[in-house]
Amino acid sequence: MKPAPFDYYEPKTLPEALNLLAQFGETAKPLAGGQSLVPMMNMRLARPAQLVDLNGLRELNYLKVENGELRIGAMTRQRVLERSAIVAEGWPLLREATRYVGHVQIRNRGTVGGSLVHAYPSAELPVAMTALEASMVLRNPQGERTVLAGEFFVDAMTTSLKTGELLVEVRVPQVPSRTGWSFQEVSRRHGDFALMGVAGLLTLRSDGTIERVRLVFCGATPHRASKVEQQFMGQRPESALFRDAANLAAADLEPDSDIHASAEYRKEVAKVLARRVLEQAAARALVATQIKITTSRS
Repeated sequence: MKPAPFDYYEPKTLPEALNLLAQFGETAKPLAGGQSLVPMMNMRLARPAQLVDLNGLRELNYLKVENGELRIGAMTRQRVLERSAIVAEGWPLLREATRYVGHVQIRNRGTVGGSLVHAYPSAELPVAMTALEASMVLRNPQGERTVLAGEFFVDAMTTSLKTGELLVEVRVPQVPSRTGWSFQEVSRRHGDFALMGVAGLLTLRSDGTIERVRLVFCGATPHRASKVEQQFMGQRPESALFRDAANLAAADLEPDSDIHASAEYRKEVAKVLARRVLEQAAARALVATQIKITTSRS
C-alpha cells in the first residue's frame, strides 16, 4: 500500500524543525528512523498532512557522558547504542535490551528517540529506560522540560509529549556500584514483537544483602513492580526469594489477549522471566563485587 498524500519538509536545524512542528500542530508528524511510522502510513493507520524529516539534524545524533549521566541524542541510531563501549561498561542493561530490538537492519536505521516516542507496548527501550529511571528532555520553540520515564509513558503508543514538542535527549543516571542487570523476553520468532519482556537491576550492599531492586515488565505502559521492589531491601539474594517475588509481581499484571498469546500465558511467562531476570542480575552483582555468598536453590 501507499501512504495518503502529505507535504514533506526537511529542516537542517533543530529550531527550524521545532518551528515547523509548532506551525502545523496536530496535523504534522516528525520522521526519525521511520521503522514504525512509515509502515503505519503505508497501511493508512497514520495520515499526517505534513512530514517533518529529522534526519538532517546532526545536533541530535550523539552519545556522551556528562556529570556521570549517559546522554543520548534522540536521533542516535539503536545500533550505536548496542555497539558503544561506553554503554557496555556503564549501562549494560541498555545494550542487552537493544539487542532484542528487531533485527540488525532495523537497529541500523531505528533511533532511540523514535522507539521511545512510539511507545509500543512490547518495545524494549521504554522498559529499560524505566528500570534505569531515565529522564526525557522535551523541547518546543518556547523552551524545554524534563520528564521522568515513569511519567513519560502514558498508555499504549501514547506519551506525555504535547503538540509541537520534540524529544531531543535522553538522560540516564549513573548505575550504582555493586549492581547487576538483566533483560529477557519471549517472542514467537527471533526479531518478532515480544509476547512478554522484563528488565531488572539489583544492587548489593557491602555485606552482600540487597540494597535495591528495579523490576519492570512490558505492557500498555512499562509496569514497574514498585510494591514488590520494597520487599527485597535487606534480604539475602536467594532463589526462593526471587521466585516468590516474581510470582507476586506477575500477579499484578493485566496483559491483553490477542491472536499471538492469551493474557494467562503472558502472566505465566512474566513469572518465569522475572525470576530469571532477578537471578541473573544477582549473579552479575556478585561477580562484579567479588562477593561470595551461598544462595539456596530450589
